[in-house]
Amino acid sequence: MCLAVPGRVVSIDATADPLTGMIDFGGVQKQACLEYVSDVRVGEYVIVHVGFALQKLDEESALASLRLFEELGLLEEEFGDAWQQAARQAEEKEAR
Repeated sequence: MCLAVPGRVVSIDATADPLTGMIDFGGVQKQACLEYVSDVRVGEYVIVHVGFALQKLDEESALASLRLFEELGLLEEEFGDAWQQAARQAEEKEAR
């Protein structure tokens, strides 16, 4: 199964063609194409699937999704421990 996972935009390379950015999934950072959400800003959340940010997402929804994925065991099943760590960090942040 392939998941679309929420992450926070930490940087944008406006000179890249196509437009790309670094996305943080709770400590795991990966490059993603931002062409479909070209109006996104650093600090906002996006849903990423196979390297493409598909849509923007508010922080509350992003954290809720990560928490649900963790409860269902989907992050560990799909991505391993680093992704489970991302869900835990999101849950801790929400608890504050």
